[in-house]
Amino acid sequence: MEFCTVETANGQVQGLIGSGIRQFKGVPYAASTAGANRFQRPRLPAPWTGVRDCFGYAQVSPQVPYDIRHEYARLIQFDLNAAFGGMGEDCLHLNIWTPRTDRQDRRAVLFCIHGGGFAICSGNHPLYDGAQLARLGDVVIVTVTHRLSSFGYLNLADLEPSGRWADAGDAGMLDLIAALEWVRDNIENFGGDPNCVMICGQSGGGWKVSTLLGMPAARGLFHRAAIQSGSLVTHMPREAAAQVAQAFIRHLGLTRATLDHIQHLPWTQLLAAQTAVGAHAFVPVLGSHIPAQPFDTAAAALSDHVPLIVSTTLDDAGLFFDRFAMSEEELTATLSAGYGARATTLMKAYREFFPAKSPYLLHAQIITDAGFRRFAHVQAERKAARQGAAVYTYLWEWACPAFDGRFGAAHAMDVAASMHNERDAILGSGSSDARRMCDALAYTWLAFARTGDPNNPHIPCWPRFDSLQRPTLVFDRDSRLERDPHGALRRLWLDLPLPASVLG
Repeated sequence: MEFCTVETANGQVQGLIGSGIRQFKGVPYAASTAGANRFQRPRLPAPWTGVRDCFGYAQVSPQVPYDIRHEYARLIQFDLNAAFGGMGEDCLHLNIWTPRTDRQDRRAVLFCIHGGGFAICSGNHPLYDGAQLARLGDVVIVTVTHRLSSFGYLNLADLEPSGRWADAGDAGMLDLIAALEWVRDNIENFGGDPNCVMICGQSGGGWKVSTLLGMPAARGLFHRAAIQSGSLVTHMPREAAAQVAQAFIRHLGLTRATLDHIQHLPWTQLLAAQTAVGAHAFVPVLGSHIPAQPFDTAAAALSDHVPLIVSTTLDDAGLFFDRFAMSEEELTATLSAGYGARATTLMKAYREFFPAKSPYLLHAQIITDAGFRRFAHVQAERKAARQGAAVYTYLWEWACPAFDGRFGAAHAMDVAASMHNERDAILGSGSSDARRMCDALAYTWLAFARTGDPNNPHIPCWPRFDSLQRPTLVFDRDSRLERDPHGALRRLWLDLPLPASVLG
């Protein structure tokens, strides 16, 4: 067994060397968020003397384990969200994979932000293991844990406006900024280049990337960005966030007058109240840290200089449903309930494009087009219209081979591929197809991280997106460039409201 020691601003850390990759897990970038630090902006960790062992994952933000009776949960191993490192409020840590720790090497840095909305999962999940990508591309991989749900996004400021809780509604996003500041100040000692940082995230990780693109405090901390199935167009209004906070403190038996007691309750009690209210009800709050919606002019201008990748998978929304045996009649009835007289038009159009697709997967694609994909189109169009740094779009169409292919081109498939984790079950556990798809997307990630241009020998020539031609790279067995793929279906949604099932 070999070890490696690196100096950080707070003290020395020791990691393990395996397969030629230096691995540092559970490196603190901020102090514990318990007690007086609860619901406050992150604080620097206390310096330590000697060498701190960083051999294994550290705590993750408290969360309820996912229900593994749901087949998608088993596919994506969501039961492992909190399985590595345990749970608790000392949860502000980074995991780092690097080929070498020579300061002069200055490798590109990929800062990966986990999915799970703003409520679950962590950078410790096996899906985000960075060893393979660091080894493939001679880059530094960083994954991050941060505060989630009520621990990171509880709008107490509008319940007690003294200023004490000014940061509570955005604490989880401030954690990510603190982690990026740590990377800026320390990553050179791990062989990384602080001036070549790519932030990337899928699903909820994409929401966080979308948010960081419009946060003044994040400007200059990253230089490229990628959003997979996580384009975020709007944040919850402050008034609604305050109502969620009011319901939360009521479950705790507190009132506005006794709000100070919230820092002394055990975190398990907070987790129980959060579960009762709904973990996904807690999201970042507009205010001084997030002054505008993600695509308002003021927010978009902050990231005009940042090249961007925006993507979806063909059947993203399949994670929400498990009616695999849905019949054509049941699909028609479901669409009629959601879209009334327009259901016939939708059904006819989608069946013309996909005559052999199962009703379950056709429903998943329709809901994807109504939500995930519409948001992605909006994000790419608005970025392109600003005529700053390039935006590139892709569509992942390669179907997941697990569970007899019932999930189609499933949500999060491209995460494993971008990390070159071809052994992941969602990609087929090391099959030749999985390796080919991993090569295509991982080398694309590496090229984009280094230069801001994703083109590389493993994919067709991929021009920047524009709203007229709409060039989109389609990742499949026959990866290809298409201009406005399924454009007739895209246009069906331009004047239709977003269904409640997507918002939920």
